[in-house]
Amino acid sequence: MMTFSVDSAPVETNRFEAMRHAMVASQLRPNAVNDPRVVDAMAKVAREEYLPAEHRGLAYRDTLLPLPGGRRHNSPLATGRLLTQARIGSTDRVLLIGAAGGYAAAILALLAKSVVAVEEEPALAALARQALAGEPKVEIVEGSLNAGWAAGAPYDLMIVDGAVEELPEALVAQVGLEGRVLSGVVENGVTRLAAGSRTEGGFALLDFMDIECAELPGFRRHRKFTF
Repeated sequence: MMTFSVDSAPVETNRFEAMRHAMVASQLRPNAVNDPRVVDAMAKVAREEYLPAEHRGLAYRDTLLPLPGGRRHNSPLATGRLLTQARIGSTDRVLLIGAAGGYAAAILALLAKSVVAVEEEPALAALARQALAGEPKVEIVEGSLNAGWAAGAPYDLMIVDGAVEELPEALVAQVGLEGRVLSGVVENGVTRLAAGSRTEGGFALLDFMDIECAELPGFRRHRKFTF
């Protein structure tokens, strides 16, 4: 009796593609991810390729996913709302904080002029470099998330793909005047998405959506001690 091996790669690819289009239809479009360029980019980028192998089957679930180093990956909706609110232009130079495996950087490469993506977890930085190999618009920088990458400043836009208690002044200063900042924020355990811009008068973030968001390390607000 003869047996034949069947290459399952095309079947797997088709399965992921179907899940990706379902994500766009059921998660993104009904929840104000309505910038046509963002929707088109998220429909093209294969999210599973930017996740650890053991979690690729969960790539299109509307939930946070576990990552190396105790980190978690933002949901597609959280990332999509940040990118939509950012109003990304084709000439924008973007600083991405929290590159993880490179998913958001891959989407930004379809929307912006250039992307500097900062990641401090070595396993995630390695995954991002592998997944984005050959993408000339993206530079992966391995270093502390809260330090950003001043060597490439000033940026037109900074996107923090996760929730923070506070953004350091030195990080915000890497964004040019009138540049935009989009970030998740966390306060008393509640996470939201927020947007702001850097002006001569200062900087502030204004919430625009309550949503579960992955918290990033290194952004705790300084606690004052009282006696």
